[in-house]
Parts: sequence; structure tokens; C-alpha cells
Amino acid sequence: MEEESHTLLYLYQTNDRFFAQMAEELKEMAAEELQSLGATDTREVYRGLHFGATPKVLYKINYHARLINRVLAPLLTFKCHSDQYLYRKALQIPWTDFMDPSSTFAVFATVSHSAIRHSQFAALRLKDAVVDFFRQQTGQRPSIDRRNPDVWLNLHIQNNEATISLDTSGGSLHRRGYRVGSVTAPMAETVAAAIIRYSGWDGSVPLYDPFCGSGTLLCEAYMHAANMPAAMLRKKFGFERLPDFDSRVWQAVRKEGLEGIALLPPGLISGSDASAEAVNTARKNCAKITKSEATIRIEQKAAFKLDRLRGKTIVCNPPYGIRMNKQPDLPHFYENLGNFLKQRCSGSTAFIYFGERKYLKNIGLRASWKKPLTNGGLDGRLAKYDLY
Repeated sequence: MEEESHTLLYLYQTNDRFFAQMAEELKEMAAEELQSLGATDTREVYRGLHFGATPKVLYKINYHARLINRVLAPLLTFKCHSDQYLYRKALQIPWTDFMDPSSTFAVFATVSHSAIRHSQFAALRLKDAVVDFFRQQTGQRPSIDRRNPDVWLNLHIQNNEATISLDTSGGSLHRRGYRVGSVTAPMAETVAAAIIRYSGWDGSVPLYDPFCGSGTLLCEAYMHAANMPAAMLRKKFGFERLPDFDSRVWQAVRKEGLEGIALLPPGLISGSDASAEAVNTARKNCAKITKSEATIRIEQKAAFKLDRLRGKTIVCNPPYGIRMNKQPDLPHFYENLGNFLKQRCSGSTAFIYFGERKYLKNIGLRASWKKPLTNGGLDGRLAKYDLY
């Protein structure tokens, strides 16, 4: 997509502004992350941030950002009071700037307080316009692929104002590429990255997860401490489909990111789980980023049978109802967890994610702070405990 075939200047090209989507409670922290990667003039809106970026910064954000889900490049915005008008406006976009009839694409839409009431219907009308554009131009049509399309398109209609955007990430950035397997109700990668960031862990003390599950927290801790690009394993990005994509700038960003990766000593990051299946899965996932199962040490052991965890940063997502095949006595479990932290983890700092925040009262420890953090629809809380 390097040859500039288009005659239309798209909205992002006129103002160098993009839109990043993330969880509502992560906006402030995500704004700091975007600014550290070169974004300018970040502005909070519902479910995201508008920001300014050069092409280089746009590529860097997609490659490095750990907290955001995707970055959209707005193509066109217009008043929209009917699906017919939406179709006509979308039909005017020269879609050959982004794809050809052999490409696959998908549309995801959000609609609120507008004449068009249903997001699926709005997405269908945009899809129809793209397909009909190619039929008229070439006699052929691109195919729909809702799982792994070449091009993701976004349609957002609010108060009858429509914006059509291209997803420059090419699908949600939480899919890092290291998760070759998972266990029941795994933690989202962006949530795990937020926990590591909230913890302030910098690699100066060992980090341990006694309920490691499929190893998401361990992987995110490693990538953070090693300065590893979050999307290092990603095969393609949506920004490569932009008509003004500059492959030389992208290759320079990628090269700089890979050269900045640090080597971490074996054992700095470690964890355990009572489940043999979880341990096996976590080892495989961690090996995807470390290239060796020995770098992040993971053993099969029930948390309360660990001898001690002193002088460490402890991060964990303990079992809760949804994560268990059967319903154990969870109040009693969290009471035991509190006793374990008090008796065997002195000199450590623990960051515990409560998927069901009602169990905060059962742990019997005073939290230094609590942060709201959603995971898979759960209104959870991350709590910090200083263990003297």
C-alpha cells in the first residue's frame, strides 16, 4: 500500500489525530503510556483517548503499548440520519486505497442515541457499501472474515454523527501472540499489564505469582522488565493498509524496538500453581517470549504449601467462583490467603486481584490502596498489601 493511489484526503491525514480504545478505568494510565511513546494532545472521551501522532509514533504505539486495545484512524465523519445515507457516503470512499477484491475484511460498529439504532444493522450497511464499491469497480467482491481479516473497519455513530475508521492495530492488541494455551477464565493481557504497571515493579526485586494459571501475569512482567515490545509476536498490523504507510519508517521502529530488549536473569520472575495442566500451559506460554522454559521458573505447588515468599513483589489473580469448576468455600480460602501472606511473606509487597470484590473483607489485611479493574466483564479490584 505504498503507492499513493487515492485522491481523497482522509480525516486522519488532515489533522494527524487518532483514537485509542481501552478500558475506562485505564484511561489516565494509558494516556501516560501514549505520551511516553510520543503521542501529543491526548484528550479523554468515553471508552478512549483522542491523540495526535506522526506515522512513526502511530507505528510505535501499536508496537509497544501494553494497555490499549486498538488504535483507529478516522477516514470520514458526517451527519447520518439514515442507513441509506450511511450507505451512500461509504460508497464514495475509494476502498481500493486499503484493499483489493482478494482481501478479506470485517466491520465492527457501535451506535448510541441515533436514528440508526442497531450496531449490527449499521455494520451491515457499511459492509454492503464496501462490497458494492468493488462490484461496480471490478466485478468482483472481497470476502468477510470475522476472525482474522486483512482489514478491520470501525463504524461509530453517536447522536447521528458517524465516523468510519480503519483499525490500525489489525485486531485487538491484547492478543500478544504468546498464549498458545489457556486455563479457565484467563486474565486479559491488558489487565495483567495494568497490574504490573500499578505495582511499580522495576525488576530490582524478584517477582512471584503463587496462582499463575496460564502465566499471563508472568509473561506481562517479563515483557515489561525486558522492555519487550508488546506486539513483538504480531505478524501484521492494520496501519500497513493505510495509503500513506511508510515501510521504511516501520522497519526502523521495529528494529529499534527489538534492539532495546534486555536480557533478564533466570529466576527473577517465577511462579507456581496447584494444577499440573496450568503449570504445563504457563511454561509453554512463557517460553514463547523467553525462548526457554528455564528463564521464568514455574513449579507445581499449592500456594499454601510454599515455604515462604519474603522480600518479593507478589502479584496474583487467585481463584474465584467463575474460575473454579466447583464452588469451594471461598470466604475460607481468602481467610487462609490472608494468613499465608501475614505469616510467610514478610518483607514482601502483594498486589492481589479480586475478580469478586466481596472477598476483600475475608482476607483480614488492610489494603494500602484499591483500584477498580474490570476483567472479562467482572467489576474487580486490585489491592496492594505491604507485608511487614
